[in-house]
Amino acid sequence: MIQLLNQQLADTLDLGLQAKQAHWNVKGPNFIGLHALFDQIAEKLEELTDELAERAVALGGVALGTVQSVTESSRLPAYPVALSSGPSHLGALADAIAAVGATTRSAIDSAAQAGDADTADLFTEVSRALDKLLWMLEAHQPASA
Repeated sequence: MIQLLNQQLADTLDLGLQAKQAHWNVKGPNFIGLHALFDQIAEKLEELTDELAERAVALGGVALGTVQSVTESSRLPAYPVALSSGPSHLGALADAIAAVGATTRSAIDSAAQAGDADTADLFTEVSRALDKLLWMLEAHQPASA
């Protein structure tokens, strides 16, 4: 479980930094709203990483949250740093959140199969939060009629 928690921790820390990258660099007509949204997402991800790290330590492990650990372990593709428009940041961040959401759902199954209901419950909490963040991003995309 500790290894699984640290893998999700690395992915979620990377995701939080990607949200900050979008927050710092977004430009365009919806700047104020997106700037605030990306910061809100980063703050929520910080809360989630805290829960993942603390669970790893509670199970007797070490939380691997250094930049070096995250760089080595994250499964997310590198965030495209040349982005500036709101829609391009929305798309890139939505893709990253969806990817972490998928691995989190897999982690729920792994924890449940290992008989660790508490860790499975934590991953379920993370999954719900990621789904909500993804919904918030997608709500900013143009509607298709």
